[in-house]
Amino acid sequence: MTLKIILDEAECCASSMCVLTAPDLFDQRDEDGIAFVLDPAPGPEHHAEARDAARRCPSLAIRIEE
Repeated sequence: MTLKIILDEAECCASSMCVLTAPDLFDQRDEDGIAFVLDPAPGPEHHAEARDAARRCPSLAIRIEE
C-alpha cells in the first residue's frame, strides 16, 4: 500500500506536533516555524506515525492519501 503525505503550509500553525510525533517525516523552517514534509511517500514502517501526526495537527494542515 502506498501512502502520500500532503501538508498545507498556509494552514500550518507551527505547533510542532507533527515534528514531535513523526520527526523522520516532518521538520520546521527556522525562520517561521512552519512545518514541511521530509518524506512525502514514506515506507510502510512510517505509515502509523504519519497518520498519528495528521490526527494530532491542531490546524488540520496534514492530509494523508492512501
